[in-house]
Amino acid sequence: MPVLIVAAYDRQGRPNAMNAAWGGIFSDEMIGICLSEGHKTTKNILAARAFTVSMATAAQTAACDYVGIVSGNDDPDKFAKAGFHATRSAHVDAPMIDELPMTLECELVSYDAESCHMVGRIVNVSADESILTDGRIDLRKLRPVTYVPIRLEYVELGADAGKAFACGRKLK
Repeated sequence: MPVLIVAAYDRQGRPNAMNAAWGGIFSDEMIGICLSEGHKTTKNILAARAFTVSMATAAQTAACDYVGIVSGNDDPDKFAKAGFHATRSAHVDAPMIDELPMTLECELVSYDAESCHMVGRIVNVSADESILTDGRIDLRKLRPVTYVPIRLEYVELGADAGKAFACGRKLK
């Protein structure tokens, strides 16, 4: 499962972030994430109508895990304690986490409290030059991690498994 780090500002302009594994992009510009209503980050998103989503990286695994095990409702300084620094998005009223080199900047489209399903429109994708190859995000440079729930582990992605829309042709 992807390890998504979701961030938003509270009413005082303080950034907060949480770790979410139940989500993903489901069209060219839409992302869906399952976030319960009680999370501080969810409350912030509902108030600001904006949020950012970054992939957890191998270099920041401990910080990304930390924002998932500590609640912003209990510790308003958890963002700083994780070692994160925020830069305000130029596209939405939400923080981009400086330590995570790829960010989806999103506007809130909808939230269903019963199912906990949040939908956002991706209005911009920011990527640090350090993770680009030929102007495109390079997975081997980004070094994202996934969550393996049956083993309670984070696993770094990166090995090639085959060329998309091509490797299956040999089975035709």
